[in-house]
Amino acid sequence: MRLLITGADGQVGWELRRSLLPLGEVMALDRRACDLSRPQDLPRILREARPDIIVNAAAYTAVDKVEEEEPLATLINGTAVGVIAEEARKLDALLIHYSTDYVFDGTKTAPYTEDDPPHPLNAYGRSKLAGERAIEQCGGGYLILRTSWVYAARGRNFLLTVLRLARERDELRIVADQIGAPTWAREIADATASIAIQARREAGQGGFKSGIFNVTAADQTSWFGFARAILDQAAQSPGLLRYKPKLCPIATADYPVPAERPRNSCLAGYLVRERFGIAMADWQHMLMRCMEDTALLETT
Repeated sequence: MRLLITGADGQVGWELRRSLLPLGEVMALDRRACDLSRPQDLPRILREARPDIIVNAAAYTAVDKVEEEEPLATLINGTAVGVIAEEARKLDALLIHYSTDYVFDGTKTAPYTEDDPPHPLNAYGRSKLAGERAIEQCGGGYLILRTSWVYAARGRNFLLTVLRLARERDELRIVADQIGAPTWAREIADATASIAIQARREAGQGGFKSGIFNVTAADQTSWFGFARAILDQAAQSPGLLRYKPKLCPIATADYPVPAERPRNSCLAGYLVRERFGIAMADWQHMLMRCMEDTALLETT
């Protein structure tokens, strides 16, 4: 089986290289080899690779910057995704694509299910929703995996930002009235591998059905709760943190940013458990394991 990863230099893409390797031949393409801002190049790249499964981990994810560059974000997250979906259909390849909690407005009081109508608040959410709809309209085999609050020991993310600021400041002001499920990139990649195996089995038996699935950590917290847990664990890891700064919970209104965020980013995970038997670990357990990786990278 041939698997192609786009966005291989991103947080999830990096982890996918390891997670997908046992499944077959893995072609991991970074932005230099496969630039979604040039959708006209994608048909040639995909036809030459002829993969059985395409895992699209490439995206424009700088949420606040997207407010200034929505046409570019829509090109990458929407138009290019549609091109990939069309080529996947022509190649009879399964497309696995990642989307986001930001397709919702966060006004629901319970976790969002896959059937809830999207209503994005910001340009990033609109661009990712454009990608979802482009995939659905192509008619090929696909699985859209929505996730949230992604972090890893590498790249740019909330965890690494908190650790950096904790070394520079005596006090951190963190938003406490937005809730979600911080999800480790490695767990997303491992879940993707399991889903890919089962999807291929379903296809072989004539029972595969395309769809959208939520893939996030279990349980929920706020950005403030996440930051507190990061600092608590960092304080126990030699070399990560000499002392903990004071943490101050603040309201969203006290931390103005260009892109409006949903207050509730929680996604229900029972559908992916029901179909693929995947029960994601809780966010605290994911964080503990990721911090072990972070400490190892920081001290080597």
